[in-house]
Amino acid sequence: MRSRVLAADLPALATLGLRSRTLRAALSTLGIAIGIAAIAGVLGIARSSQADLLARIDRLGTDLLTVANGTRVGGDEAKLPPTAPAGVSRTGGVDKVTATAAVRDVQVFRTDRIPSYRGGGIEVRTTEPTLLDTLDGHLETGVFLNGSTVRYPVAVLGHAAASALGITSADPGTRIWVGGHWFAVAGILRPFELAPEIDRAVLIGEPVAAEYFGYDGHPTRLYVRTDPARTAQVATALGRAANPAEPGSVTVSRPSDALASRLLVADSTTALLLGLGAVALLVGGVGIANVMVISVLERRTEIGLRRALGAARGHIAVQFLGESLLLSALGGVAGTVLAAAVTYAVATYRGWQPLLPADGVWAGLGAALVIGAAAGLYPAVRAARLNPTDALRTS
Repeated sequence: MRSRVLAADLPALATLGLRSRTLRAALSTLGIAIGIAAIAGVLGIARSSQADLLARIDRLGTDLLTVANGTRVGGDEAKLPPTAPAGVSRTGGVDKVTATAAVRDVQVFRTDRIPSYRGGGIEVRTTEPTLLDTLDGHLETGVFLNGSTVRYPVAVLGHAAASALGITSADPGTRIWVGGHWFAVAGILRPFELAPEIDRAVLIGEPVAAEYFGYDGHPTRLYVRTDPARTAQVATALGRAANPAEPGSVTVSRPSDALASRLLVADSTTALLLGLGAVALLVGGVGIANVMVISVLERRTEIGLRRALGAARGHIAVQFLGESLLLSALGGVAGTVLAAAVTYAVATYRGWQPLLPADGVWAGLGAALVIGAAAGLYPAVRAARLNPTDALRTS
């Protein structure tokens, strides 16, 4: 009767070397575990980050456009005409428009005791009471400008501007020194992710800006909410609508595109890290191959004895190939567990929903098994080719 290896015998044969050399087996699986953890962890963190970014884009909306003054052909700064908001509002597909303007050469301080050379770089911008509605913004504290307060020295602080000034609440007695005039602080805004220039600004009304600082009525930035289905079409028409005389000097942009571009950067970074993970996985495979070759040399007596007792060459090859596959599988499982732990920790710390893509896990485990098979092929063939008489004689 021909001898054969039963499927029930494979686990005992494949784990023989692992059970006799536990530390070596653990170290040889470490490279595979690191490679799998790198691949699955990178995919998990990237997927969690991308899901959070897409959720933020959906929450903030892609229907917000900004219209800003650009430059003329000669390089001079262009100005939006005072009629720009009205022209944009009459464009088909436009729902809301709010004009703002940067008031130049006006410094902002917490008190009038601070020297002018210690300006903190806080910008003063005029705005309309409709800004919050257009940007879908919210107040941290206090109230926003209205039809009455825009005519008086009343200001609303952007989130970053309030932090720079050290103001945390809009109490009735809270004032700031703006361009040589006291302004009452009516409110503090929450951060605007799609309009960071508002975060860094002190917002005042157009009438008081004209009275105190000579504002000439030319806006520098318009915020436009559009019909979501027509945003791209509206964007192409806003230049001529805002400045019919010089449409080429108008800059039209969609703030959400800046967030979307992060996805492209994240994809390229993910590809680089996956490449590094693949290198680590390959190094782990080389380590397993080295351990298996050494194991064949050390176990020549075992191989010769088994061959003398009737084991065929295929039985020896299956034993060592199974051992290599088992080492890779153990490394793959350990790496997957490590990747899940790292992904959960990073996602929880950053406030993301932890996501570990199943396709990435299975791809990593499959790659580990392929590398394990490749690493164990040569040692298995070498062990199978050993002559039992020579193996016993040289042992």
